[in-house]
Amino acid sequence: MQWTRPDASRLHVRWRGVLLALLLELLATPAAAHPALWVVRDTDTTIYLFGTVHLLPHDTAWHFPALDRALDDSQVLYLEITDDDPAHMAALVLQYGMDMAHPLSGLLSPFDRDRLDRAARLAHVPGGMAALEVMRPWLAALTLTVAPLTQAGLDPAEGVDRQLRSRMEQAGKPVRALETAEEQIRFLADMPRAMQVALLRSTLRDTDRAAVDLQALIGAWRDGDEAAIARLENASLRKDEPALYQRLLVERNRAWAKRIAALLARPGTVFIAVGAAHLAGPDSVQVQLARTGIAAGRKRPARRLPMQALDSSSK
Repeated sequence: MQWTRPDASRLHVRWRGVLLALLLELLATPAAAHPALWVVRDTDTTIYLFGTVHLLPHDTAWHFPALDRALDDSQVLYLEITDDDPAHMAALVLQYGMDMAHPLSGLLSPFDRDRLDRAARLAHVPGGMAALEVMRPWLAALTLTVAPLTQAGLDPAEGVDRQLRSRMEQAGKPVRALETAEEQIRFLADMPRAMQVALLRSTLRDTDRAAVDLQALIGAWRDGDEAAIARLENASLRKDEPALYQRLLVERNRAWAKRIAALLARPGTVFIAVGAAHLAGPDSVQVQLARTGIAAGRKRPARRLPMQALDSSSK
């Protein structure tokens, strides 16, 4: 899920429970990076599924041969959204994310207000608590999650989605969207107020452990370990905020699985890139496909022989 702050500076964010599962790619060791790639096939159609993040440090290496071959073979790229230019995103955030009439602190208990003030200071949110006061709870939660990352120099222009899009457009191939930017924002903005406050409380609850969680998730992404991603992130959202889990992950995964099933009816090769958390756990896109009889297989990296084996094989 992507958005831009009202000052039009470009940020790419995702709801809190799943965001860290995507941000695990941010600091991965370039030489070891091998994100998970899945493939769905029938007699005349191939569909690749790839997990992404929307923020990356400059020069992070994440390509590998099977991924590049899949991109070269694909005739079309599908991303979550494509209408994410800064002016459009800023207008949507102003429309759906700001509430001057109901200060945010008025929706929280004294304990949560103190936690909010502390989280704003720890995240170095520009304007601090005062800036959050005019935001609806969902926007405040995402601001607290992403602010430290952008201040650390993580570049939206280096995000996986943007790099994939640029590569396909340079090759003269179409890039299409699974959702619109407005639909993505309204998944959050149309939540009942109580659910939005629950999202914010979840963010505040995880403030102190976020750095530790991120380090664990970095390793999971680097190893292509979707089971660890699900255990570390999706499982906690599913347990702590089941309504959010259903709305923001399960419902969208089901919708995308239906879209993929429809694409299988047409011949050709398609590359679909969505947030990595959508491809992990018991309600992943792959699981939704399996429930309709469509199998998605993991493309594993080629194994390298130990140096001793290489030496002996050359004798």
